[in-house]
Amino acid sequence: MSVSALRILSNVCLVAGFASILAAILIWFISKEPDLAHGERFGIFVGLWAPTFFILSDRIDRYATGRRVAA
Repeated sequence: MSVSALRILSNVCLVAGFASILAAILIWFISKEPDLAHGERFGIFVGLWAPTFFILSDRIDRYATGRRVAA
């Protein structure tokens, strides 16, 4: 994979991380009375994706630039 493709993938993961935070907040606000608990749980579930996307973005960026990933 080329460096430019890796950079694009890294940026996509970064945007997906922020989008998942916004989606979690939106899901939490939109949830209505009969399924309020379900909406809260689903919002938390979607919010948990953010760290994964941020870590993937960082690792892909480090791979693209050739920097070593600390163990």
